Amino acid sequence: MCQIVDEAAREAWERPLSRRAMLTTVAAAAAAAGGTAIATPAAAEGVGSGAAKGYRSRLVLLGTAGGPIWYPGTDRVGISSAVVVGDAVYLVDFGDGAGHRFKQAALVPADLQSVGGNWGEEKTRGMFVTHLHSDHIADYFHHFVLGWSNGLRRRAAGMPKIQVYGPGRRTDEQGNDVLEPIWTLPGQPPPNIPVNNPENPVPGLVDTTDYLFQAYSLDINDRMRDGRNPSLRTFFDVHDIAIPRGFGYHPNTAAHPTIEPWTVFEDDYVKVSATLVDHFPIVPAFGFRFDTDQGSVVFSGDTAPSDNLVRLAQGADILVHEVIAEQWVQTLYPKPWTDNNIAQMNHLMTAHTLPEDCGKIAERAGVDTLVLSHIVPGFAPDNWLTPAKKHFSGKLVIGRDLMELGIGSRS
Repeated sequence: MCQIVDEAAREAWERPLSRRAMLTTVAAAAAAAGGTAIATPAAAEGVGSGAAKGYRSRLVLLGTAGGPIWYPGTDRVGISSAVVVGDAVYLVDFGDGAGHRFKQAALVPADLQSVGGNWGEEKTRGMFVTHLHSDHIADYFHHFVLGWSNGLRRRAAGMPKIQVYGPGRRTDEQGNDVLEPIWTLPGQPPPNIPVNNPENPVPGLVDTTDYLFQAYSLDINDRMRDGRNPSLRTFFDVHDIAIPRGFGYHPNTAAHPTIEPWTVFEDDYVKVSATLVDHFPIVPAFGFRFDTDQGSVVFSGDTAPSDNLVRLAQGADILVHEVIAEQWVQTLYPKPWTDNNIAQMNHLMTAHTLPEDCGKIAERAGVDTLVLSHIVPGFAPDNWLTPAKKHFSGKLVIGRDLMELGIGSRS
């Protein structure tokens, strides 16, 4: 989710009288949702109701809020999901609070849920990052440095490393670094914006992970020497996803060219395919499809309506799609609008997907179930999101943290 959302929300909160307006909006959302802005996990469909019982493959929504904002009036945490096949676990995105939800979901067999709660990572096989915005990786490295105390050391001997996949460097097809453009309003000169880390200003997931290893060196060295923990690198293999060449891809001029899905990972439980989605100017940004013997689930990542995503999701059992509520965008920018307000609103509305468009995409893809997640704002009442059903003939699910859904056929 773009930093512009965070800045817009902060500006709206600090604007005279608009704090009261924001609280009024939250209260109205609560009233529209029947007295609460979000159902608690225990009340959510698929949690405690047995909806996923009997399915070998299932989807677990760990966190369902989008953006780098700590939203008032909601229990939703940052975006994260899990695909579970038998007792094998594959994680997608790692928003703020997702590590806690991972623990709450208890994605390990019952016989491992012991040792004072010192469990969690025993059955993780894969980790996948759709793009490198902070609200999708805030809890990413927690699975590394906190993993020692949460199951990594008890992984079975000979168990394969956790395979980690995400965006590579922001480069063109020739491998040249490409900075994103600086946007200006008509007649305004470009601002003087310094480049952070000029030696490597566009790192991919491998570089980002290496930087995090450096940042946590004191902790890692201490725990390896004092606690005799094995090297974390013995547990993880991190990969930058290579974008197929020959499709005209360029980060600034063709960030979302028409492209066929390609396989990025496969093991005995799942095949994971990727495609490029449209979250410009954050490039590359991926959608993922997980195919299991029982069925398939697709994750949109952050994106505007995308034909590439429609191709990726063809015939899938479940499509998990991001969504932004137009009512919230209008709350952030009350009239009279300035040119800057209009530019910011257009950016939010064109880098993300409105509810009705989510339904159109799901219908075109022929999926059985559309799950709305990465919900912006996190406190959105259901009636802001249900327009997704207008153009969709399948089942609509408004995602809640810790909700579980069966994928495909029951075992």
